[in-house]
Amino acid sequence: MVDGASGRAARGARRGRAMARGARPVVSRRREIGDVSARSLLMTMLGEYMLPKGRPVWTSALVEALAMFGVEEKSARQALARTAAEGWLDSERMGRRVRWALTPPGRRLLTEGAQRIFDFGRRDQAWDGSWLVILVSVPETKRDLRHRVRTRLSWAGFGSPEPGVWVTPHATREPEALGVLKELGLAGDAMSFVASYGAVGSEAAMVSRAWDLSGVEEGYEVFVDEFTGLHPADDDAVLCAQSMLVHEWRRFPFLDPQLPPTLLPADWSGTKAAELFHRRHAEWSPVALRRWDELTSGHDAG
Repeated sequence: MVDGASGRAARGARRGRAMARGARPVVSRRREIGDVSARSLLMTMLGEYMLPKGRPVWTSALVEALAMFGVEEKSARQALARTAAEGWLDSERMGRRVRWALTPPGRRLLTEGAQRIFDFGRRDQAWDGSWLVILVSVPETKRDLRHRVRTRLSWAGFGSPEPGVWVTPHATREPEALGVLKELGLAGDAMSFVASYGAVGSEAAMVSRAWDLSGVEEGYEVFVDEFTGLHPADDDAVLCAQSMLVHEWRRFPFLDPQLPPTLLPADWSGTKAAELFHRRHAEWSPVALRRWDELTSGHDAG
């Protein structure tokens, strides 16, 4: 289940009302993982605004942008330092000032991330009923390895209806699964099959054991509640709203296995959420990008 969904719903409603009034949402350094943090918000802004613009940005501009969400200057500078230490940003000192540019790996990371975010939710391929099945056994004693297998295959959209069994209706993901297993040193003993579901048991029951679709749907409903009816009052509020829209949406590719419609509950909330995301993003993007230009160019003169 999506962690803290009820709490996120309450916080989302408050933040939505604040953005609609033109107020600025607050981000505390003590926010728990899964909520908004300075570094994750910075990564959202780098991908949404800095990547398409392709020009360096001064520290003061990035600090001001994060301050719109209540991020303290110390936290903003720490987020910049951590992002640079991980190889995604380069700094250039000019006198007493520093400006930041994306590194080639940073551009690749954010470009791939943007493609995944904006392609996500577009179900335009028919399913032929085939399942990719991966059998991989990891001893109970190797708990860290078991956790890494679960994390990596879950991110790739696989579900596990039984220990050691991983399934997905997307047979094209076999190379990705093979890459994960090779990296973890498990490919030699693993097995894979592509087949249709047989007459024993229920395909629907297998799906319910493999994925927590109710938790994913609850997350979608929180997203829809937060951004439906949200009408930012000014350009700053649009920049905040657009940033939070992308920030919240980017979680779903890691939560939703993108099952074919025939395997999903009726009136699946993910469909409505995807339509809302793409509609709001197109609506807010011109104003948000213009406000970002104004904010960052305003620091060019020092």
